[in-house]
Amino acid sequence: MKNLLRVFAAIGSVAVASAFAAEEGCGANCMSAPGKPAWEFAVTAYPTAVRGGDSYTSAIATADRGPLHFEARYNYEGMDARSAFVGWTFAGGENITWELRPLLGVAWGSKQAFVPGLEASVAWGRVDLYVEAEYVRDRAGPEDRYAYSWNELGYRPAEWLRFGLAVQRTRAYGGDREIQRGPFAQLTWGRVTIGGYWFNPGSGDQVVVGSLGTTF
Repeated sequence: MKNLLRVFAAIGSVAVASAFAAEEGCGANCMSAPGKPAWEFAVTAYPTAVRGGDSYTSAIATADRGPLHFEARYNYEGMDARSAFVGWTFAGGENITWELRPLLGVAWGSKQAFVPGLEASVAWGRVDLYVEAEYVRDRAGPEDRYAYSWNELGYRPAEWLRFGLAVQRTRAYGGDREIQRGPFAQLTWGRVTIGGYWFNPGSGDQVVVGSLGTTF
C-alpha cells in the first residue's frame, strides 16, 4: 500500500510542478493566452468478494491533462501487484464518438512485468462499449505471461444510471475459469459513481465486484 501511495504522490507532484511551471512561463500574458487544459483526476476502489476464495480490494487512480494520461493500479494484475502507466488519448466523432488510448506500463510487487495496454470506447446515443486490455509479460517465465481484458456493453437511460453486461478475462481469482461474465449497474451523483458487477451468477465461481469512484 505504501508503494501505491508513493505512486499517487508522484502523480500529484507532477501535476503541481507542471501547474507552477505553466504559470511561471506565462507571466503577464496569461490573461490573453488561450487556456491550457486543466488536470483532471479520478480514483476508484473495487472491493471484490470471491466465492470460495480470498476477498480483496483493488484500486485505480488516473491523472489526465488534455490527451496526456497517467494511471496507477493496485491489486489489478494480481494480488499484491502494483503498476503504473503513461498513455495518450485519441478521440473523435460526432453522432458516434470514440476514444482510443494506447498505454505503456510496468508492474512490480508480486508481478515483475512490462505491461503494454489499450483502453478504447465507442458511444452511440445511449449505448456504449468500453474495452480495456493489457498483456502482462512477467519476467518469471512464459507460464506467468497472460492477456487480460475487461469489457462493458452499457446502456444509459438517464445521466445518473448506466447498466449492462461485463466480460473479463483474468487470472486474479485463481481456479480454472478465466472468462467471467455477468451484469453490472452504476449510479452517479455529481462527481461520485458507485456500482456493482456480478460475475458468473448462479455458479460455484461467483464473483461480486463493487466500485466506488470520484473525479476531481
